[in-house]
Amino acid sequence: MNFQIRCFYYGDIPDSNSGGDPINAGSEIPPLGGGGAAWPLWEVFIRSKQGLDHKHVGSLKAADAQMAIENARDVYTRRMEGVSIWVVESKYIHASNPDEAESLYDPANDKVYRHPTFYDLPDEVKHM
Repeated sequence: MNFQIRCFYYGDIPDSNSGGDPINAGSEIPPLGGGGAAWPLWEVFIRSKQGLDHKHVGSLKAADAQMAIENARDVYTRRMEGVSIWVVESKYIHASNPDEAESLYDPANDKVYRHPTFYDLPDEVKHM
């Protein structure tokens, strides 16, 4: 029995004769994206129809931003619940260290004027 395994990547259009990159017996299957480069990780944020802000819903791997948006649409908005999608390459997200939260947020505790809890908001004021 003689057969050949072929790899196809996102966006590949095989020719009528063959298509894909042939993989020889004993060789490793190349990583996604071809050319030896792995696809970067993207963080996905969706804004729902009821919300005013984008919420983090998960991560996915994609070759570029357009592919990440299309994949996020397919994976995270299957029931038409989103109105906007943001994707950010994970390497561009920087976060504070949870172990340093006390020293990071401590200076804000002595500024009570930033927390207007001393008066009632009228019912007409929304989203405050």
